[in-house]
Amino acid sequence: MKFMKLGSKPDSFQGDEKDQRFVASELAADIIVHVGEVKFHLHKFPLLSKSYLLQKLLMASNDDKVDEICITDIPGGATAFETCAKFCYGMTVTLNAHNVAATRCAAEYLEMHETVEKGNLAYKIEVFLRTSIFRSWKDSIIVLHTTRSLLPWAEDLELITHCIDSIASNACVDTSKVEWSYTYNRKQLLSEVLNPRQWNGVRKQNQVPKDWWVEDLFELQVHFFKKIILAISARDRMSSQVIGAALEAYTCHRLSSLGREPMRKGGDSMTTSFVETVISLLPLEKGSVSSKFLLRLLKVGNLLSIGETGKKELTKRIGRQLEDASVRDLLIPASAESAMYDIDMILSLVEEFNCSALASGNSRTVVAKLVDGYLLEVAQDPNLPLSKFVDLAELVPNELRPLHDQLYHAIDAYLEGHPALGKRERKRLCGLLNCKKLSVDACAHALQNERLPLRMVVQIMYVEHMRVSISMASCQGGCSRSAMATVTQDAPVDSSGDDGRSINNGKTTRGMVLPKKILKKLLSSTGQSGENNGSSDASGSPILANPEKQKLTPPRKARHSVS
Repeated sequence: MKFMKLGSKPDSFQGDEKDQRFVASELAADIIVHVGEVKFHLHKFPLLSKSYLLQKLLMASNDDKVDEICITDIPGGATAFETCAKFCYGMTVTLNAHNVAATRCAAEYLEMHETVEKGNLAYKIEVFLRTSIFRSWKDSIIVLHTTRSLLPWAEDLELITHCIDSIASNACVDTSKVEWSYTYNRKQLLSEVLNPRQWNGVRKQNQVPKDWWVEDLFELQVHFFKKIILAISARDRMSSQVIGAALEAYTCHRLSSLGREPMRKGGDSMTTSFVETVISLLPLEKGSVSSKFLLRLLKVGNLLSIGETGKKELTKRIGRQLEDASVRDLLIPASAESAMYDIDMILSLVEEFNCSALASGNSRTVVAKLVDGYLLEVAQDPNLPLSKFVDLAELVPNELRPLHDQLYHAIDAYLEGHPALGKRERKRLCGLLNCKKLSVDACAHALQNERLPLRMVVQIMYVEHMRVSISMASCQGGCSRSAMATVTQDAPVDSSGDDGRSINNGKTTRGMVLPKKILKKLLSSTGQSGENNGSSDASGSPILANPEKQKLTPPRKARHSVS
């Protein structure tokens, strides 16, 4: 740390427990200066020779014996005034990054300029700042940190501006020229780990990471950090990825330090302002900030009830890179107490993604899987409306779902979590499924699932029946023989394996096993359909609609006949 010593006389300031400060001298004090709660017993001559303000105040005093002056608003308080007073007495004063800003502001307040005396305190401090403090990385940060209690003096004297410029300039220096100490406890950027520097054809790991500077700024207030980021961006010498990584690191640190207690809905104005400031600083380039971080900001913003402008900006940015998110990232708590998760926000994100011109075919497929995974995660929320579930599922085009397995499991979870759904609602929910896009395992699970409507079970039976027929036909080596399969309620014959496959003429085909409850329901529905003009739930099935072509028989043993 840089420092400057002024004066040569020993420090003879003394004090007592009653906030009384005085100079050990044979001469009696002839002026009393009140600075806040502290009373200084001093001498006129050394003070008046360097401070024009004290000259003016003393001239305005009416007391002929002991002059008393009140100073209530001096920047830096009694400590800064005492430093200036010691300089007036010629006593040794040590200035460093921790006290130089307060002393400079106090000297300005006391009007200790060159017009009063050559080589006055204000001038000496200015030289020290320009030649030492503003050329030092950490000293500039310390000085900037101390100026928060010195406003507006520090701003009027351009101390803040000079600190910001110094910090931004050092942050933009080529990493090969960084020769000063800095704090870095995080992992390097992934791009640096994957692409180490090369020197004469030999790989050489970077000694200084590109975002080396951010951790030293963690303790700065957000309005100072904002000024630094804007100054760095204005220089156009740092990539948006590095700025984004720095912004993310700073935000995560500050949010954890601000939220020592669990964050409550509504939060406080300071934290809300912090989040809104961070949103305004986000780089414009896609991918400069991770989706995980953006969604975390959105979660916090929901709890703090940030403004609609901030929410829309986050929604737009997340939507453009939604494929990089995970299901866990999307679990944003709802602001209303009735629901667990904010599905309206996810609807907005997916709609924004669908409108994005940058979304590729691969990214759309990834988002389709992401949506189905999210639906599976939130399906059992008892307060999740069916309309919201269906709306989100329908935002994914059918061609982007090569398989409907995950969607099926999400629907099954919703049925399990909402047992009171009516027949029409169940039909609407299951209408999302395309049975032809269910895998064999999913079909097997569905055929045992008593939560599904009977019509859906019959449709799945038909799909499985067609698969078996096609499989048997393909096993004939191209022979022009038709295949017929009989669906049974019992398990396969003893010649079948444990996995439900029956062996016929040396060819292995998958048998279909139905639970007894569902089969009895099917048979009873078939009988009633003849009496009630086909009003059963299964009357629309391709199997039962053509009883002459396909008949359900309940023999004890399953046989597959090939003719």
